[in-house]
Amino acid sequence: MEHDVKKIVPCLDVKVVDGQPSVVKGVKFVDLKRQGDPVELAMKYDEQGADELIFLDITASHEGRATMVDVVKRTAGAVSVPFAVGGGISTIEGIREILEAGADKVGINTAALKNPDLIKEASETFGSDRICVAIDARRNPDIKEGANVFELEDGSKAWFEVVIYGGREPVGIDAVEWACEVESLGAGEILLTSMDRDGTNDGYDIPLTRAVSEAVAIPVIASGGAANPEHMLEAFEKADADAALAAGIFHRGEYSVKEIKEYLRSKGINVKIE
Repeated sequence: MEHDVKKIVPCLDVKVVDGQPSVVKGVKFVDLKRQGDPVELAMKYDEQGADELIFLDITASHEGRATMVDVVKRTAGAVSVPFAVGGGISTIEGIREILEAGADKVGINTAALKNPDLIKEASETFGSDRICVAIDARRNPDIKEGANVFELEDGSKAWFEVVIYGGREPVGIDAVEWACEVESLGAGEILLTSMDRDGTNDGYDIPLTRAVSEAVAIPVIASGGAANPEHMLEAFEKADADAALAAGIFHRGEYSVKEIKEYLRSKGINVKIE
C-alpha cells in the first residue's frame, strides 16, 4: 500500500445463512442482517473502483472455513483488485489454504494475540505484504498504569484496550503497544477497528486511529463507524490513516466507491480514480 495514495476498502462480513454464504452487517458486531451474495458484491465494488476488498468470515466455524475457501476461489476468478480474508485463521496451514485459494492477503486477529510468533512465521513464510494483523480496540476510561493515555474529543481521558473474539473479550493490552509489536514481528499492515464505533454511523475513532498511525510505519486501515465521505476525509486528514474501510454505506447503496473518491479528490486527497 503506497502511503501517499489513500485507499478505499469495502468490507464484506461473510456468514452462512440458510446454507448460503452471505454478506451480513450489524451494529457493534451484533444484530446481523443479510446484505447479499459476497462474490456479486465484490464484483460490484471492483467495478466501482475499490482499491482493495476485505472479507471477514465472522462465524469461522469449520463449516464457515470450507465455505470461505469456496468464496475466495469464486472471488479470485471474478475481480481484479487485491482482496484480503480474515476470521478464524490461526495456523500457517490455514493461511496457506486461503492464499492458495486466491486471496492476496490474510488477516489474523485473535490468533496473533494468543500466539505472536504466528505473525513472525507467517510474514517470513509468505511475505509481510501478505499478512495483515487486525486489531479491535475500545476506549477504556479506567486508566491503568503504563498504558498510553489520550485526551478524547470531550476532554476526558482513556486508553485503548485490545478486544478479541469478535469484540467480546477485553484482554488488558494497550492497542498502541500491540500495534508496535505486530509491526516489529513483520506484519505488513494493520486493520484497526473501533469497537465503540462499529456500525454506529458516528464516524471513525479519530484519537484511536491517529495514535496507532503515528506509532507505526506500516499502513493502517481505519475501520468502524463510517457513514459518509466526510468521515473518510477525517480519517485521512485528522488521523493520517492510509486506507478507510466501510461496509454498510456501500451495501445499502448510499454511496458508491466512485462517489466517495470523487469527493475526496475534490478535497485534495490523493486517490486513484480509473
